[in-house]
Parts: sequence; structure tokens; C-alpha cells
Amino acid sequence: MTTEGTSATPPPTTPEPGFEPTVCVLGVGLIGGSLLRALGAKRAFGWNRSAPTAEAATAAGFDVSTDLAHTLRLAAERDALVVVAVPLPALDATLGAVAEHAPGVALTDVISVKAPVLAAVRRHGLAARFVGGHPMAGTAHSGWDATDPALFRGATWLVAADDDADPHTWRRVAAMASECGSRLVAATSVEHDAAVARISHVGHVLAEALALAGARGGDLALALAAGSFRDGTRVAGTAPDLVRAICEPNRDALLGVLDEVLADLTAARGSLTAEGTLGPLVDDGHRARRAYEAVQGARESQAERDSDGDGDGDGPVTIRPGAPGWLDVLRAAGAQGHAVALAD
Repeated sequence: MTTEGTSATPPPTTPEPGFEPTVCVLGVGLIGGSLLRALGAKRAFGWNRSAPTAEAATAAGFDVSTDLAHTLRLAAERDALVVVAVPLPALDATLGAVAEHAPGVALTDVISVKAPVLAAVRRHGLAARFVGGHPMAGTAHSGWDATDPALFRGATWLVAADDDADPHTWRRVAAMASECGSRLVAATSVEHDAAVARISHVGHVLAEALALAGARGGDLALALAAGSFRDGTRVAGTAPDLVRAICEPNRDALLGVLDEVLADLTAARGSLTAEGTLGPLVDDGHRARRAYEAVQGARESQAERDSDGDGDGDGPVTIRPGAPGWLDVLRAAGAQGHAVALAD
């Protein structure tokens, strides 16, 4: 969105006595803006590069500025948890500003890849109080107008368990995610990126290919398209620049998954050519879908048992950040898909 011909949003006004926001969101598009709305104006403030977006957030009652230096100094004064919610191409410039104006703040992010973010944080000397994060939530839409305070409710929020994770920041990130109604899961940044290549990024690529296949059939094909085409191409409605920003930084992991998918499709094509059958792909894919449904069903059943108050649910793995072996416990739980929760 261009900002030509618009005036900059003024710096945040001095807060009222007793008003002490604890989260600072940098970038208030779909994810950052939804986080701002989920926490509320008394808990969070923010910054956005685009003046129209900042103005829209301000008009909705939130303290959002276009003055990054001022916002970061305010975050440092209040010891706010700073959440980086900018697109990956803007990450280096944003972290450079953090390093200059608020180098000691607790820091996290909501960017869809973790290893490149962690590497950038370390380059800027900000790793001491950084813990990466990724809420597995979103829509095909973007921008402030698409924000939803309930976006994270019931979603899984990855809170990274890398070797140098600061336990105090980890607790703050986990508490924020829990406040938004999310289920906490932990893994290293590399493990996260390998997983999302399989369940998110390759899905974007396949959705684009399926949409293109349908469009090549012309008006008749699109007129006949129904639920399977609609559902399979949903994320192809995402803005192309956003898809590239999500998928391309995870190139190495995504390439490996694409190789597997291409091998599956090539085998199915070969079987169809030679024998008139799609071969094992359909059966294997059906079993894989059923396995996914079983995992999701077990998760929902567990959530019901944990909420009914009768004490018969196993519940999430309880974590006390900083305790001996806490990162090992986090990683082991994440490898099995188990949720984690903060100890009281």
C-alpha cells in the first residue's frame, strides 16, 4: 500500500496514569493487528510502516504510530514484550531499529519461518532476550481490515525451544499466547520449519497449481467447480507477495517436500499410463487424511476432558521455564505433538 499523499500518524500520546501496556506489536497487518485486538488497547500498543494502516488502527481505538524509534523507546521504558509482525523482507530493517533504540527488550515474532528469523536476530545481537513464535492461524486475506480478535482462539502457537532461549522471555511469550486462547506447542526453529514445509508451505504451492489447472479448463470448468476445488484452492486467494514471503524463505525444507510430492505424482501418472490406475497414491493419501483426522479428534477430545473439571484428562505437559532440563522436556513434548502449559 502506498503512502504517497498521506500524512504521518503522530507519535503515541502520553498514556493515562495507571495505563501500562506490556506488549508492543511491530506491524499491524492480519496477524499483528489481530494480536493487538486480542490483547486489547489497555494491554498493547504498536507501530506500522504504512500510515493508512496505522490511522485505521488508531481510529479503532489503538495506540499505533508510524514513528518506529519513538515506539521502541516507549517499549524499552515500559519493559514491553516486543512482537515483530512484519513481513520477512522487512525483518532486517526492523531488527536494526530494535538494536538501536531498544536493544534490551524481550523480543519475539510471529513470522511463518523460524530459522531465518533466529539467524537475523543473532546477527543483530538481540538473541539474549529472544524467543521465536508462530501462531498457526490466518486467512487468505491480509491487512488491518482482515484482523480478528478471535483469530488465535483454539489455534496452535509454536513457542520456540532453541538452545539459547531465554526462560523469562519464553514465559512471557507463552503467557501472551495463552491469553489469546491458543494451544502451546514447542520445537526448535529447524524442527518447526521442517514441519510447516509439509503442512503449510507445500499446501500453498499445490493450491496455486490446482487453481491454475482449473483456470486452464476455461469457463466451463470453473462453472462446474464445487467443494473440492474450492477447498483445495482456498489459500491460492492469498496475495502472491505474501505467499512468496511465507514459502520462499523456507526453501531448503520446501524443496525436499516438493521432491516427495513430485515423486508421488510421477508414480501415479506412470501407473495410470501403464495400468489405468492411480496406484497406491489414493489409498495412501486416504490413510494419511484419516490419520490427521484422528490426531485432531484426539486433541479435541482431550480439550473437552481438560475443561470439564473431572480431573480425568492427562492435560498438557507442564513447564517451568529455566528449571533443569526444561528445553529437553519442551522438545520431547513437541516431537509427540503434545501441548505444553506454564507451571503456576
